[in-house]
Amino acid sequence: MVGKLLVRGMLAGIVAGLLTFAFARIAGEPQVDQAISLEEKAAAAHGEEHEHEPELVSRETQAGLGLLTGVVTYGAAFGGLFSLVFAYAYGRVGALSVRALSAWLAAGAFIALVIVPNLKYPANPPSVGDPETIGTRTGLFFLMIAISLATLVFSLKVRRRAVAKFGAWNGSIVAGLVFVAIIAAVQLSMPVVDEVPAAFPAVLLWKFRVAAIGMQLIMWTTIGLLFGALVERSAFMRTNARVTMKSL
Repeated sequence: MVGKLLVRGMLAGIVAGLLTFAFARIAGEPQVDQAISLEEKAAAAHGEEHEHEPELVSRETQAGLGLLTGVVTYGAAFGGLFSLVFAYAYGRVGALSVRALSAWLAAGAFIALVIVPNLKYPANPPSVGDPETIGTRTGLFFLMIAISLATLVFSLKVRRRAVAKFGAWNGSIVAGLVFVAIIAAVQLSMPVVDEVPAAFPAVLLWKFRVAAIGMQLIMWTTIGLLFGALVERSAFMRTNARVTMKSL
């Protein structure tokens, strides 16, 4: 049964990847092209000479087939992981319907995996950032994701206990405040990374970062809504309904 959920999760992820690719081509790639153009112009202005070596992967391939392969693979992988989390959470987090649980899980993933780390370490276009610090910046970004996920799990445990004492509404507020407080403290204590050149256009940087967030928003919204719809009338639901009836 979990295998069938996994297939549905990956299918939802693939569809999400295709939609994300379409958005990236329209809203994201133009910003990347502008950033690359600025980098080349800056290098020319400083008299830097570059040997014209053959490209291993052309820019056209990067923005086309490469981008499509990347986002679809990303979507399928996270769609599969999403389905496993759903299988574990279903029936353990209250009387949420399939679609409601799927939507809430997707919202939680978007907050923990996208919003929180990007608040501290937002995405940067080409020509922004020191190549020598890319390893450090990547490590800090993934550390922020790990802390965000751990904090989310801890906050859900706090909510469970708070609901028993204060009710669902107040318990949810307590858990939310705990999550925000911990994340705020962690982000204030972690190193600051600011390598954006002073001359880099602020509008371009803003559009690039909005496009990056937009891609993730489309990805997780599609996974959350489509997966819930695919599972709602599936064999998974019928099996759980029979198990529930037998336990009564």
